[in-house]
Amino acid sequence: MGERKVLNKYYPPDFDPAKIPRRRQPKNQQIKVRMMLPMSIRCNTCGTYIYKGTKFNSRKEDVIGDTYLGIQIFRFYFKCTRCSAEIAFKTDPQNSDYVVESGASRNFEPWREEEEAVEKEKKKSAAEEMGDAMKSLENRAVDSKRDMDILAALEEMRLMKSRHATVSVDMMLETLRRSAYDKEQKIAEEFDKADEELIKSIAFPGSQNYVQRIQDDEDEDLDEDFGQSSSNPCKLPDDNLKFKFNVV
Repeated sequence: MGERKVLNKYYPPDFDPAKIPRRRQPKNQQIKVRMMLPMSIRCNTCGTYIYKGTKFNSRKEDVIGDTYLGIQIFRFYFKCTRCSAEIAFKTDPQNSDYVVESGASRNFEPWREEEEAVEKEKKKSAAEEMGDAMKSLENRAVDSKRDMDILAALEEMRLMKSRHATVSVDMMLETLRRSAYDKEQKIAEEFDKADEELIKSIAFPGSQNYVQRIQDDEDEDLDEDFGQSSSNPCKLPDDNLKFKFNVV
């Protein structure tokens, strides 16, 4: 074990590196690598979900005869974490992604669908522009309008940011205090108005609509006075009777 940790190796005097045979590796040799799953998949054999970021030991090989703009495409083999079924996927440099080849199916990813829809729309518009000059002009007009809307929105955001930058903390506090004071004043005015309406609805003595109610003891006094007047018809009722009715 000590020989593994030395800094220098022993080379005999008759050592000739030219005599060492050159090692030739097979063209499609598989290399063992440890990597993480770049996407979430579902095993077709047992139905187990294997999520993105799962670490596993895999075998990597070159895809013979399959390149994209001179970029070599690689294929990876690994086993399911539950049933040990072999799953294979390869790189997709055209879309900067990976493609599942066998043993599993990729889970649905909504953002990939949106990206694919946008890409299809671009290809469709490009195909239409190649054969129709008017369609190309319409597409350019739509793009120009979209760019103008984006620039207008950016300019509005810039102006809003500049306005906010000029506002200090003291100004904000003063504005809050002023709004609170205005709210209190409005509530006080509403209360004053309600009080005035209540006062107007009440009839006070001396007003035209005022009628004083007669109490029970006053009713008895009036009955006695009327009884005396009925026994003596020549006698007029008391002068205070007018005031007891308080007719205004």
